[in-house]
Amino acid sequence: MEKPHIPVLLSEVLANMDPHPGESYLDLTAGYGGHARKILDVTQDYKNSVLVDRDEFAASYLKQEFPSVKIMHSDFYSAMLQLLTRGETFDLILADFGVSSPQLDMEERGFSFRYDAPLDMRMDQRQELTASDIINKYSERELAEIFIKYGEESPGRARMFARVIVHHRPIHSTLELAELLRVRIHGYSRIHPATKVFQAVRIVVNDELGQIEQSLPLLPKLLNKDGRLGIITFHSLEDRLVKDFLREESSLGEESPLEIINKKPIIADTQELVINPRARSAKLRLAKKRN
Repeated sequence: MEKPHIPVLLSEVLANMDPHPGESYLDLTAGYGGHARKILDVTQDYKNSVLVDRDEFAASYLKQEFPSVKIMHSDFYSAMLQLLTRGETFDLILADFGVSSPQLDMEERGFSFRYDAPLDMRMDQRQELTASDIINKYSERELAEIFIKYGEESPGRARMFARVIVHHRPIHSTLELAELLRVRIHGYSRIHPATKVFQAVRIVVNDELGQIEQSLPLLPKLLNKDGRLGIITFHSLEDRLVKDFLREESSLGEESPLEIINKKPIIADTQELVINPRARSAKLRLAKKRN
């Protein structure tokens, strides 16, 4: 696979995490290795580094591209628990919580309504719950609550979308769902009416926010002294969890295991946005393990 994914904020990650030769590296959402490749090129510590991804296609690709590095086919929370049980710690930890470009671009995965595909959206295809289960089995009230909470949709539109979905079930494909929602909205809108619904369903299918919330308190335990932590988020719900966690940590002062590196998130510059438009919503927050 040739250049399957352009890593976001790569130069900012390298500049602020400042990898050095001999440092160990943990990538909790390695994807297709865009960040990992550049960091490992510097550290050269393949033996003590670990790359994690819950997507079987990504994990298989990583095993081919990084034969000397331990690859874990797992969600990042489960991987962290395993690593803590084994007593492993790292000098550098990176978590990029966005959906990877290959996941969006693989038509059959059902992440995007740019293609007509089954309602799937599973990052880990070993799990049972799919987007189809949510769209076709959840009650009207449950759907509306999901669209409000995870899609940040207005209550009125959320209830309308939920009612339309329930009245037109079964719904089989991404385009069928997107078109059903589009025809219910009149007038100009900057984004497709289905965008927030797809985000909400994807978050629930993959328990994305639950994974982040459970994992954040474990991160300091996996960092070595002076170790650096980088977290990339792509929407406000993710970023709020990370920001609140780091703010709470910093409020403890010297008692906190983490020191915040950047008070404001780092975002992509104009040059990167031209090359990689998907970086437009990316935010990088960094912290360092205290002595």
